Amino acid sequence: MNIGCISHDRILEKLDGYLGKKDYTGAERHLLYWLSEAIAVSDHSTELLMRNELMGLYRKLGKNNEALNQADTAIARIDELNIRKQVGSATTYLNAATVYKAFSMADKALPLFSIAREIYETELDSNDSRLGGLYNNMGLALVDLKRFEEAKELYLKAIEIMGKGNDEGELEVAITYLNLASATEAELGLIDGDEAISEYLSFAWNILDSHKKQDGYYAFVCEKCASVFGYYGHFIYEEELLSRARRIYEGS
Repeated sequence: MNIGCISHDRILEKLDGYLGKKDYTGAERHLLYWLSEAIAVSDHSTELLMRNELMGLYRKLGKNNEALNQADTAIARIDELNIRKQVGSATTYLNAATVYKAFSMADKALPLFSIAREIYETELDSNDSRLGGLYNNMGLALVDLKRFEEAKELYLKAIEIMGKGNDEGELEVAITYLNLASATEAELGLIDGDEAISEYLSFAWNILDSHKKQDGYYAFVCEKCASVFGYYGHFIYEEELLSRARRIYEGS
Protein backbone atom coordinates (compact mmCIF):
# COMPACT_ATOMS: atom_id res chain seq x y z
CA MET A 1 0.00 0.00 0.00
CA ASN A 2 1.13 3.52 -0.74
CA ILE A 3 0.97 5.24 2.62
CA GLY A 4 1.02 8.59 0.89
CA CYS A 5 -2.63 7.96 -0.08
CA ILE A 6 -3.67 8.08 3.58
CA SER A 7 -3.47 11.43 5.32
CA HIS A 8 -2.38 11.87 8.91
CA ASP A 9 -5.77 13.42 9.60
CA ARG A 10 -7.55 10.23 8.56
CA ILE A 11 -5.25 8.05 10.63
CA LEU A 12 -5.79 10.24 13.69
CA GLU A 13 -9.54 10.46 13.10
CA LYS A 14 -9.74 6.67 13.15
CA LEU A 15 -7.60 6.62 16.29
CA ASP A 16 -9.95 9.08 17.99
CA GLY A 17 -12.80 6.71 17.21
CA TYR A 18 -11.08 3.86 19.03
CA LEU A 19 -10.12 6.03 21.99
CA GLY A 20 -13.60 7.50 22.24
CA LYS A 21 -14.95 3.97 22.69
CA LYS A 22 -12.06 3.06 25.02
CA ASP A 23 -11.09 0.35 22.55
CA TYR A 24 -7.41 0.46 23.43
CA THR A 25 -6.65 -2.87 21.78
CA GLY A 26 -8.08 -1.54 18.54
CA ALA A 27 -6.15 1.70 18.95
CA GLU A 28 -2.88 -0.16 19.45
CA ARG A 29 -3.51 -2.41 16.46
CA HIS A 30 -4.35 0.62 14.31
CA LEU A 31 -1.17 2.47 15.30
CA LEU A 32 1.10 -0.55 14.92
CA TYR A 33 -0.32 -1.22 11.45
CA TRP A 34 0.44 2.30 10.24
CA LEU A 35 3.82 2.24 11.94
CA SER A 36 4.77 -0.88 9.99
CA GLU A 37 3.47 0.67 6.75
CA ALA A 38 5.47 3.84 7.38
CA ILE A 39 8.67 1.92 8.06
CA ALA A 40 8.16 -0.19 4.93
CA VAL A 41 8.07 2.86 2.66
CA SER A 42 10.53 5.01 4.67
CA ASP A 43 7.84 7.57 5.52
CA HIS A 44 9.71 9.13 8.44
CA SER A 45 7.05 11.70 9.27
CA THR A 46 4.34 9.08 9.67
CA GLU A 47 6.68 6.78 11.56
CA LEU A 48 7.42 9.46 14.14
CA LEU A 49 3.76 10.40 14.41
CA MET A 50 2.81 6.78 15.11
CA ARG A 51 5.58 6.41 17.68
CA ASN A 52 4.40 9.57 19.43
CA GLU A 53 0.84 8.29 19.56
CA LEU A 54 2.01 4.89 20.81
CA MET A 55 3.99 6.59 23.58
CA GLY A 56 0.82 8.26 24.77
CA LEU A 57 -1.29 5.13 24.51
CA TYR A 58 1.18 2.89 26.31
CA ARG A 59 1.71 5.53 29.00
CA LYS A 60 -2.04 5.72 29.55
CA LEU A 61 -2.23 1.93 29.82
CA GLY A 62 0.74 1.72 32.20
CA LYS A 63 2.82 -0.35 29.78
CA ASN A 64 6.17 1.08 30.75
CA ASN A 65 8.45 -1.14 28.67
CA GLU A 66 6.47 -0.54 25.49
CA ALA A 67 6.22 3.21 26.13
CA LEU A 68 9.91 3.58 26.90
CA ASN A 69 10.85 1.54 23.82
CA GLN A 70 8.81 3.85 21.58
CA ALA A 71 10.32 6.92 23.27
CA ASP A 72 13.89 5.73 22.89
CA THR A 73 13.37 4.61 19.30
CA ALA A 74 11.74 7.90 18.32
CA ILE A 75 14.60 9.93 19.80
CA ALA A 76 17.13 7.73 18.01
CA ARG A 77 15.29 8.25 14.72
CA ILE A 78 15.42 12.03 15.18
CA ASP A 79 19.18 11.84 15.62
CA GLU A 80 19.56 9.55 12.60
CA LEU A 81 17.52 11.91 10.43
CA ASN A 82 19.35 14.99 11.72
CA ILE A 83 16.11 16.86 12.46
CA ARG A 84 16.79 17.67 16.09
CA LYS A 85 15.96 21.39 15.86
CA GLN A 86 12.53 21.06 14.23
CA VAL A 87 9.31 21.86 16.10
CA GLY A 88 7.95 18.40 15.34
CA SER A 89 11.04 16.89 16.93
CA ALA A 90 10.53 19.07 19.99
CA THR A 91 7.09 17.52 20.38
CA THR A 92 8.68 14.09 20.29
CA TYR A 93 11.18 15.10 22.98
CA LEU A 94 8.27 16.41 25.05
CA ASN A 95 6.28 13.20 24.67
CA ALA A 96 9.31 11.06 25.46
CA ALA A 97 10.04 13.17 28.54
CA THR A 98 6.44 12.75 29.66
CA VAL A 99 6.84 8.98 29.40
CA TYR A 100 9.95 9.04 31.58
CA LYS A 101 8.19 11.28 34.11
CA ALA A 102 5.14 8.99 34.19
CA PHE A 103 7.33 6.03 35.11
CA SER A 104 9.17 7.81 37.95
CA MET A 105 12.27 8.82 35.99
CA ALA A 106 12.06 12.61 36.32
CA ASP A 107 15.85 12.88 36.29
CA LYS A 108 15.92 11.40 32.77
CA ALA A 109 12.85 13.37 31.70
CA LEU A 110 14.17 16.82 32.57
CA PRO A 111 16.95 17.02 29.93
CA LEU A 112 14.42 16.06 27.25
CA PHE A 113 11.98 18.68 28.49
CA SER A 114 14.80 21.21 28.32
CA ILE A 115 15.58 20.35 24.69
CA ALA A 116 11.90 20.71 23.79
CA ARG A 117 11.68 24.00 25.68
CA GLU A 118 14.64 25.50 23.85
CA ILE A 119 13.13 24.66 20.46
CA TYR A 120 9.61 25.77 21.35
CA GLU A 121 10.71 29.06 22.87
CA THR A 122 12.82 29.77 19.78
CA GLU A 123 10.37 28.69 17.09
CA LEU A 124 6.86 29.24 18.50
CA ASP A 125 4.83 32.32 19.30
CA SER A 126 5.00 33.11 23.01
CA ASN A 127 1.25 32.43 23.36
CA ASP A 128 1.27 29.09 21.54
CA SER A 129 -0.67 26.49 23.52
CA ARG A 130 2.11 23.96 22.95
CA LEU A 131 4.33 26.04 25.21
CA GLY A 132 1.67 25.89 27.91
CA GLY A 133 1.53 22.12 27.67
CA LEU A 134 5.31 21.89 27.87
CA TYR A 135 5.50 24.13 30.94
CA ASN A 136 2.81 22.09 32.67
CA ASN A 137 4.47 18.74 32.08
CA MET A 138 7.96 20.04 32.83
CA GLY A 139 6.62 21.45 36.09
CA LEU A 140 5.53 17.98 37.17
CA ALA A 141 9.06 16.66 36.70
CA LEU A 142 10.51 19.58 38.64
CA VAL A 143 8.16 18.85 41.56
CA ASP A 144 9.37 15.25 41.60
CA LEU A 145 12.91 16.61 41.83
CA LYS A 146 11.85 19.00 44.65
CA ARG A 147 12.61 22.09 42.56
CA PHE A 148 9.39 23.72 43.67
CA GLU A 149 9.98 27.37 42.80
CA GLU A 150 10.97 26.48 39.24
CA ALA A 151 7.89 24.29 38.95
CA LYS A 152 5.52 26.99 40.19
CA GLU A 153 7.06 29.52 37.82
CA LEU A 154 6.35 27.21 34.89
CA TYR A 155 2.81 26.48 36.09
CA LEU A 156 2.04 30.20 36.21
CA LYS A 157 3.47 30.61 32.71
CA ALA A 158 1.20 27.78 31.55
CA ILE A 159 -1.86 29.42 33.11
CA GLU A 160 -1.06 32.72 31.43
CA ILE A 161 -0.79 31.08 28.02
CA MET A 162 -3.70 28.66 28.34
CA GLY A 163 -5.99 31.33 29.71
CA LYS A 164 -5.79 33.13 26.38
CA GLY A 165 -6.69 30.06 24.37
CA ASN A 166 -9.80 28.14 23.36
CA ASP A 167 -12.17 25.93 25.35
CA GLU A 168 -9.53 23.23 25.74
CA GLY A 169 -7.10 25.85 27.01
CA GLU A 170 -9.54 26.72 29.78
CA LEU A 171 -9.60 23.08 30.87
CA GLU A 172 -5.80 23.00 30.86
CA VAL A 173 -5.86 25.95 33.26
CA ALA A 174 -8.01 23.88 35.64
CA ILE A 175 -5.53 21.01 35.42
CA THR A 176 -2.66 23.40 36.13
CA TYR A 177 -4.35 24.71 39.27
CA LEU A 178 -4.61 21.13 40.50
CA ASN A 179 -0.92 20.68 39.71
CA LEU A 180 -0.21 23.76 41.82
CA ALA A 181 -2.20 22.24 44.67
CA SER A 182 -0.15 19.04 44.48
CA ALA A 183 3.10 21.01 44.27
CA THR A 184 2.14 23.01 47.34
CA GLU A 185 1.44 19.84 49.29
CA ALA A 186 4.76 18.34 48.21
CA GLU A 187 6.62 21.45 49.34
CA LEU A 188 4.75 22.48 52.50
CA GLY A 189 2.63 19.51 53.53
CA LEU A 190 -1.14 19.38 53.94
CA ILE A 191 -1.27 21.47 57.12
CA ASP A 192 1.03 24.35 56.22
CA GLY A 193 -0.17 24.37 52.65
CA ASP A 194 -3.89 24.05 53.44
CA GLU A 195 -4.95 27.60 52.57
CA ALA A 196 -3.15 27.72 49.23
CA ILE A 197 -4.27 24.19 48.33
CA SER A 198 -7.91 25.08 49.02
CA GLU A 199 -7.61 28.19 46.87
CA TYR A 200 -6.15 26.27 43.94
CA LEU A 201 -8.85 23.59 44.23
CA SER A 202 -11.53 26.27 44.23
CA PHE A 203 -10.10 27.89 41.10
CA ALA A 204 -10.02 24.52 39.34
CA TRP A 205 -13.55 23.56 40.35
CA ASN A 206 -15.05 26.86 39.24
CA ILE A 207 -13.54 26.40 35.78
CA LEU A 208 -14.67 22.79 35.44
CA ASP A 209 -18.15 23.47 36.78
CA SER A 210 -18.86 26.41 34.48
CA HIS A 211 -17.25 25.03 31.32
CA LYS A 212 -19.74 25.20 28.46
CA LYS A 213 -18.46 22.73 25.89
CA GLN A 214 -19.13 19.34 27.45
CA ASP A 215 -17.65 17.01 24.86
CA GLY A 216 -15.37 13.99 24.91
CA TYR A 217 -12.35 16.03 25.92
CA TYR A 218 -14.30 17.58 28.77
CA ALA A 219 -15.23 14.06 29.93
CA PHE A 220 -11.58 13.03 29.80
CA VAL A 221 -10.54 16.04 31.89
CA CYS A 222 -13.35 15.41 34.39
CA GLU A 223 -12.10 11.86 34.89
CA LYS A 224 -8.52 13.06 35.21
CA CYS A 225 -9.37 15.73 37.79
CA ALA A 226 -11.95 13.81 39.83
CA SER A 227 -9.43 11.74 41.76
CA VAL A 228 -7.51 14.86 42.80
CA PHE A 229 -10.61 16.35 44.39
CA GLY A 230 -11.30 13.01 46.07
CA TYR A 231 -7.76 12.86 47.41
CA TYR A 232 -8.26 16.22 49.12
CA GLY A 233 -11.60 15.16 50.60
CA HIS A 234 -13.91 16.88 48.13
CA PHE A 235 -15.93 13.74 47.47
CA ILE A 236 -19.02 15.55 46.19
CA TYR A 237 -16.93 17.26 43.51
CA GLU A 238 -15.25 13.97 42.68
CA GLU A 239 -18.55 12.17 42.16
CA GLU A 240 -20.05 15.05 40.19
CA LEU A 241 -17.12 15.08 37.75
CA LEU A 242 -17.25 11.31 37.33
CA SER A 243 -21.01 11.50 36.78
CA ARG A 244 -20.57 14.14 34.07
CA ALA A 245 -17.95 12.03 32.33
CA ARG A 246 -20.21 8.97 32.41
CA ARG A 247 -23.14 10.88 30.93
CA ILE A 248 -21.00 12.15 28.08
CA TYR A 249 -19.52 8.73 27.30
CA GLU A 250 -22.91 7.01 27.46
CA GLY A 251 -24.42 9.58 25.13
CA SER A 252 -21.67 9.30 22.51
